[in-house]
Amino acid sequence: MENTWTFKIGPVAFDGTVLMMTFITVVIVFGLVFWASRRMQLRPSGKQNVLEWVVDFVNGVSRDFLGAKEQPRFSLLSFALFSFLLVANSIGLVTKISINDTSYWKSPTANVVIDLTLAFMVVLLSNLQGVVRFGFVGYFKNSFLKPPAALLPMNILEEFTNTLSLGLRLYGNIFAGEIMLGLIASISASNWLLMPVSIVLNVAWIGFSLFISALQAYVFVLLTNLYMSHKVLKEVE
Repeated sequence: MENTWTFKIGPVAFDGTVLMMTFITVVIVFGLVFWASRRMQLRPSGKQNVLEWVVDFVNGVSRDFLGAKEQPRFSLLSFALFSFLLVANSIGLVTKISINDTSYWKSPTANVVIDLTLAFMVVLLSNLQGVVRFGFVGYFKNSFLKPPAALLPMNILEEFTNTLSLGLRLYGNIFAGEIMLGLIASISASNWLLMPVSIVLNVAWIGFSLFISALQAYVFVLLTNLYMSHKVLKEVE
């Protein structure tokens, strides 16, 4: 496993590469949305078309699970998650910057801590929204006492498995993609005669990885809305 740049503030160590790449991702997303939303027109074209297509696509995913009534409350969350993950999953495919076996450029979502943190935030937020929607007693009945009530322990355990599956699914796909890119690049490093083969494989894998990056952003947002619907929509009386 490659090393990343780390630094300490007092006794606490921080992964500088992941923090830097997360910040860069946020700046890219904000910059693209800011640029695309300037001088909006009634007849959209070009960049405005792309932005509106993304918004409509994400809203459609949210509406399928939350319905037309609840969907507007979570449209910004879904759009922000999808935009962040789409860039974060893909940014490590642009280039690799390594000095003395220390990586300074990678996808932030190729780090398991980032992915599990995002998953934990989604699960926590969905439970908090359930409390806001029904009050604590109503939330508990709606979320954990679903027929049959004897499945209460399994329903509680499900909250932990949802967090793990949501985070690890994202991590496994993005991390594996970057590992494969490194292995393909090492082909030409071992024998320069194999460089044409390495270039073809690299381009093909980058294209496939970009598809996987978009797919994983979609799946994460889809499951976020699914978990949210389980908490904010009435399921039991």
